[in-house]
Amino acid sequence: MSILGGVWGANRGPTSGVAKPSEWLNNLLGGRTSATGINVTEMKALQHTAVYACVHILAQTLATLPLNVFQSQSSGGKQKAVNHQLYPVLHKAANSEMSSFAWRETIQGHVGLWGNGYSEIEFNNAGQIIGLWPLRPDKTWPYRNPETKELEYYTTLPSGPTVKLPKNRVLHIAGFGFDGIRGYNPIDLACQSIGIGLAAEEYGARFFGNGATVSGVLEHPGDLGEDGRKNLRQSFEEMHSGLNKSHRLMILEEGLKYNQIGIPPQTAQYLETRKFAVTDIARFWHVPPHMIADLDKSTNNNIEHQSLEFVMHTMLPWLTRWEQAMDMKLIFAREKAGVNSSYFTKFMINGLMRGDSKSRSEFYHNARLDGWMNANDIRELEDMNPIDGVAGTEYWMPVNMTSADQPIVPNGSNGRTLTGGGE
Repeated sequence: MSILGGVWGANRGPTSGVAKPSEWLNNLLGGRTSATGINVTEMKALQHTAVYACVHILAQTLATLPLNVFQSQSSGGKQKAVNHQLYPVLHKAANSEMSSFAWRETIQGHVGLWGNGYSEIEFNNAGQIIGLWPLRPDKTWPYRNPETKELEYYTTLPSGPTVKLPKNRVLHIAGFGFDGIRGYNPIDLACQSIGIGLAAEEYGARFFGNGATVSGVLEHPGDLGEDGRKNLRQSFEEMHSGLNKSHRLMILEEGLKYNQIGIPPQTAQYLETRKFAVTDIARFWHVPPHMIADLDKSTNNNIEHQSLEFVMHTMLPWLTRWEQAMDMKLIFAREKAGVNSSYFTKFMINGLMRGDSKSRSEFYHNARLDGWMNANDIRELEDMNPIDGVAGTEYWMPVNMTSADQPIVPNGSNGRTLTGGGE
């Protein structure tokens, strides 16, 4: 039974302190204040288009990949363990309300914003895992019991109470961190970069909202008085304030002079600041800029290579974190060390590694002729059904090649060489 369906054990855990507040307390106090004066919280950061794009693309890419449970074979191969109790949970529906895609997208989104993703592991009466339920990352934290030295997890439920979960009841996907238990909060580390981006967006919004071309001082030769200043300001704002009133002709009377003191966006390098903020945030989440619609440095020739680098250097480390965490928490000890076989989880990443059709065709052609892939291996990578019989399973080998350690001997018929010591 899941605690989300009913509160069990109202054991309250340690509370956060002023020196190092938890995320929920940090957000309650207004978030982290960047040097720009912008208060940055996880949800506020998500309002920046570059942050949203980076977190979202990591989450949806991971959720898109098929996630299977495999059983290794004594012969050295592996096969899908479709009858394993964990297979439908990871491959189809994580719980009674969420698909596997939705659960993985949610948890990876939590990791992208908070640095940690927590899920409660639901068991049935037979001790089998039947569900994985996301826990709020800003209201869940690990804690080492000083008496037992074991990790415990505390989470605050939507209904109010804080409950304790033993470590075997929580699947914890942790991002980069130094203690090996909890990942660093990316918003803490990128607070200044995100603050600059949010400040630039707010500046642009205020700039256009207050009038993009008429910003300065009205100078009058005499003393207008309070009512005169009020009427002049009101009249001026009615004529020129707002985006739809920009570029209107200004008419000055009674010796009025207009002195422009505002700095144009180009002078203040406003556009350059916004572009740099996007690149800086993409760098922080290790996402190629072209994947978040920043195409300044991208060409048709390098986008494919950048996409492959995204798979190898960005997604592969995340997939490895997930696989090892799931193997530790979701695969029972007796299933990891079988005499003839063991179980493990694995993302199918082959689909992301595909290049263009020409490169893919050349790759398959060479693999087929070199003898390390058969027709069904290739068809599986292309999401095609296998061919029945020997035609799909046999491996080819070139007949004009041999082992490098075989001596070359004369051929009596033509004076050239044969290998293997025979004619």
